[in-house]
This record gives sequence, C-alpha cells and structure tokens, in this order.
Amino acid sequence: MRSAFRPTRTWAPWLLAGVLFAATFSAFGPAIAQNQPGLDPIASENPDPGGKVAPVAKENPIPTQNLWSIIKDGGPLMIPIAICSLILMAVVFERIISLRRGRVIPKPFVTRFMRQVREGELDRDRALELCAENGSPVADVLAGAVRKWGRPAVEVEQAVIDAGERTTNGLRRYLRVFNGVATVSPLLGLLGTVVGMIRAFNAIATADAMGRPELLASGISQALLTTAAGLTVAIPALILYMYFVSRVDRLIIDIDALGQELVNTISAEELQDKSEKPQPSKSRRSSRRESAA
Repeated sequence: MRSAFRPTRTWAPWLLAGVLFAATFSAFGPAIAQNQPGLDPIASENPDPGGKVAPVAKENPIPTQNLWSIIKDGGPLMIPIAICSLILMAVVFERIISLRRGRVIPKPFVTRFMRQVREGELDRDRALELCAENGSPVADVLAGAVRKWGRPAVEVEQAVIDAGERTTNGLRRYLRVFNGVATVSPLLGLLGTVVGMIRAFNAIATADAMGRPELLASGISQALLTTAAGLTVAIPALILYMYFVSRVDRLIIDIDALGQELVNTISAEELQDKSEKPQPSKSRRSSRRESAA
C-alpha cells in the first residue's frame, strides 16, 4: 500500500507560516535597528562660503529599539493590533494542524473501507463501527451514508449531503477569524492615524510647533506606526483566509466524491443488481446439466 504522505502538501503550510513571520518582523526591521548617526557626504565635501564646514546632517529615524518600544510609541491602538496578530498566529497553527489531509481524509482508512464495502466484506453494523473508531471528517460522512444502507439511492445521497454539511461547518471553523482580522486591523490602523494627526495638529495649535518639528514628530510617528502595523497584520490575514478557504473546498470535493462512490455501492438499486447478476449464471449451469442428462 502506498504511503499517504505527500511532501508538497506537508511542508507548504509551514513554509507559508514562515513567510508570514518574515513579513511581520521585516516590516519593523528598520525601526528595530540601532540608531547610528552618520555624516552627510555632500555636506562634508561642500563647505559654506565663510570657510566653515556645513552642519553635519544626522539620520533621525524613529527612536525605537525593540518591538515593545514600537508598540509604546504607536500609542494605545497598537495594543489591539498586537492582540489581533497573536490571535491570527494561534488560529493559523490550529488550522494547519486541523486541515492536514491525513487527518481529514486518512488514505489507509478510506482505501481499506471502500475496498471491503465493494467486495462485500462488511455489513452495516461493522461499517458503522469502523467509521466510529476512525472519527475523521470523511468517516462521519461515510457513516451517514452507511446508516441508509440498502435504501434507495436518493435517500442515501441525501444522507451524504446532510452529513457533508455538518462536516463542512467543522472544516470551516475559525475561518471567519481571518476575515475579521483582515477587516478590523486596517480600521484600527486608520483610527491610530487619525489620532496621531489630531495630536500633531493640537501641537501646532497650542505650542507653536511650526518652528519646532520635534513636537510634531510624536503625533506623525504614531500615525505612521499604527497604519503600518494594521496593514502588516491585515495583508497576511487576507492571504491566509483565501488559502484556507481553497484548501477546505478541495477537501470537501474529495469527500463528496468518496460519498458518491459509496452511494453507488450500498444503494438498494446497486444491491439489487448485484443479487440478480449471479442468477443467470446459475440458470445456465442448470440448463447445461439438464441437457447433458
């Protein structure tokens, strides 16, 4: 029996999670780096007409050294954005584990079960017992069909549809969280932008900050940080939502195909055809014996 292990389907979710981590922390890379003042080569090579060297231009990035400083400088709205990112990562790892193909559609169980049903090695009670022991989503769908063993194909197919709907709801669990995070995070970032700009304009109005840019830096940096943080969380959340939705759809299509195959095996019409097929051979054998006698 071939192994159900498929490398492309095993390492792809982990690679996606790694890319998500890299995208999350690379956005804060320039801010986390140590602030090192440097000389402006143009200013140092071009002295002013009075013979004095032009003032040295210094780089003044946002003075943040770690992720906690970024959250603190971004204002209170960085806290719910950070919570959204933690929820996103938790749900990502939970869905990666829960939507493994080997867990949803275990190939050894499905192959053995379908073969035994086709060959008539299982009855209704034994088939239900095997499905209950396995407990996978595909086993739940197959069990719904087995409960209608020997009924017309329409009833068996309806049982597969009902069980498939319940299984689909279980497979799509927590997918709305991705959509929610992708929607809420940019709005939180936009709100932080508005709050930061309000702080900057208040500084202009109350402290004559037009000649003192350091008073404007706090509000503007808060506005930019919250916007960047909200987009950094929302973009991966939207990509992950589309990925997991497509993954669930592929699994549902495979489960539906297995359920339809089982319907064609245990329905009353198929069982009747199987019971009628040996009869012509027996009548031929008896007629041959009579003619020989």
